[in-house]
Amino acid sequence: MITCALSGVVANRDQCPAIPYKPEEYAAEAKKAYEAGAAVVHIHARKPDGSPSYEVEDYRNIYEAVTAACPVIINFSTGAVGIPVEKKIAPIQEIQPAIGALNMGSMNYAKYHPEKKTFVFDFVFANPFSDIVPLVSAMKNSGVKPEMECFDSGHIGNSFPLIHMGLLEPPYQFSLIMGVLGGIPPIGENLAHQVGLLPPNSDWEVIGISQDQWRMVATAIALGGNVRVGLEDNFYISSGVMATSNGELVEKAARMIQDQGREVATIEECRERLGLKHR
Repeated sequence: MITCALSGVVANRDQCPAIPYKPEEYAAEAKKAYEAGAAVVHIHARKPDGSPSYEVEDYRNIYEAVTAACPVIINFSTGAVGIPVEKKIAPIQEIQPAIGALNMGSMNYAKYHPEKKTFVFDFVFANPFSDIVPLVSAMKNSGVKPEMECFDSGHIGNSFPLIHMGLLEPPYQFSLIMGVLGGIPPIGENLAHQVGLLPPNSDWEVIGISQDQWRMVATAIALGGNVRVGLEDNFYISSGVMATSNGELVEKAARMIQDQGREVATIEECRERLGLKHR
């Protein structure tokens, strides 16, 4: 299964001209990703000027544009800093995408500049259980599959009380995010370790950040997992070669899957595997 994260909220067109801002741009990028092999697109909403949005209206406009352009599965982000949990929940409840991202723990979140010996940014990404529980409860009540985003091994462990509470149901979907400073380092041994911690009946993907993406994609394919690529996570096809669309990144991921003797999963296969109820 290939997921494509279309835009994120941190980067802008000064850094990568292909990042979509407007609903019709999201639709065009989603279609390119779908045609290249993506079954799922992960969406952080933006306003037409490119600034981050957490408003239901902006999520709805993007959702409607993307679903009109192609049959891809929709995954909404709920990750944000300083946004009330009620505002994170609203697009999940009102639009009901197939999948909702669920950040599974708090962490330092930073970027370091080795040459300048300073931090480019540095903040705490807070995701306490007091936020996680209402988010996952809203997903359960809305028939939205939680995609548990884990930046470190302890975040996987945070799923176990939610399973015991009946808030998560199999098959479980995990995203193992590697390469964020403050989270787990992006090496193959760490990915294999994390996969070993997952509960039974889990489906998982790797999310490698920046220059670590392709190495971690290759490792995940070899370990039997799924992959996420896209301009939210990485701009480059190869060293110094910037992608001109999300589709180019998906195309490379699909080729890597096929080169290892595996097949790219179809939308129908992914919907059945994950037990999805919505679009």
